[in-house]
Amino acid sequence: MTVSVTLPALGESVTEGTVTRWLKQVGERVESDEPLLEVSTDKVDTEIPSPAGGVLLEITVAEDETVEVGARLGVIGAPEAVPPAAPTPVPEAPQAVSEPVLPVASAFPEPAAPAPAPTAASAPAVAAGQTSAAGPPVAPPAPATAASSLRGRTVPMTRIRRAIGENLKKALHEQAQLTSTIEVDVTRLMRPRNRTEDAFLAREGHKLSPLPFFIKAAAQALKAHPVVNARINEAQGTISYFDTENVGIAVDTESGPMTPVLRAAGDLTVTGLARAVHDLADRARSGHLTPDDVSGATFTISDTGSRGVLFETVIVPPNQAAILGVGTTVRRPEVVRSGDEEVIGVRDMVHLSLSYDHRLVDGADAARYLTAVRAILESGVIENDL
Repeated sequence: MTVSVTLPALGESVTEGTVTRWLKQVGERVESDEPLLEVSTDKVDTEIPSPAGGVLLEITVAEDETVEVGARLGVIGAPEAVPPAAPTPVPEAPQAVSEPVLPVASAFPEPAAPAPAPTAASAPAVAAGQTSAAGPPVAPPAPATAASSLRGRTVPMTRIRRAIGENLKKALHEQAQLTSTIEVDVTRLMRPRNRTEDAFLAREGHKLSPLPFFIKAAAQALKAHPVVNARINEAQGTISYFDTENVGIAVDTESGPMTPVLRAAGDLTVTGLARAVHDLADRARSGHLTPDDVSGATFTISDTGSRGVLFETVIVPPNQAAILGVGTTVRRPEVVRSGDEEVIGVRDMVHLSLSYDHRLVDGADAARYLTAVRAILESGVIENDL
């Protein structure tokens, strides 16, 4: 008995997929529900599990081929159905022929004996930045950087990379995008986060990053500023203001940025957000997201600061009104008020950049939203939400 492996429906609007990698080869055993191959769609890369246990008898769709939903990808059968391999012919050994051995001159000259390395006593010491007798000041060595394996190569553009590019072009072409930036003092946020970091790691099994705090503040502010959490319906000439905060979070993966969605983020605690972010990011990087995981976002947050970026003009995704970019947190001296006086203190500062569709969101709307996010973050109220 054999079982066909078919391309399942991978989302409401997904009609086809591209086989990117077979995880098993013909003749290999596979268990039921064990990942069998990887498929890429215009929304997500995902693994297709084996529908039955047995042996992979046939692969009908090769890697990099695109087929429609329902197409047969391969065949699973019983181990005894594997055709026996044809015996490999053994070539007849040639008869040995006795040949005289002649001396052969080397094609390369013998290397000269290396000169002895200079010792500390024989070489004059030259401190970094000083001028030696042989030349200009000696600069300290640059940090070692490993060369990428992509240098000098031309490779096919993956389906997910093409989809990302098309979506970004579509967004820039159809929207009037603008970016506003604000600076926020998050010292009152970082202190409790740093105090509870070890306890959180011991309890939850993963680190507590600053991102859930920013998601919490951003989602809370969306409730008071729905113009930023909206969508233009061009065909109908209407605007939809959402009553829930489904926040997409940009995750860096080997295939490119993926944006899984935190549903009803405005109703979650910081701890709940941290758990959801950790789960979605892990599944995004391991290729286990489903199309439902990456659909339905009403607003997006991009944590550009996790890579050390100060701030960025992030691109608003299609069918959304805005996206918030969170920059890296920097400790630096700032003027702060202490009672009736102004003093210099060391503070944790961060830039928040809101890119928005100017057809729907005015500059004053963006300023009001960013100011609301800043007020929530600087108030310290979120620290009670852990």
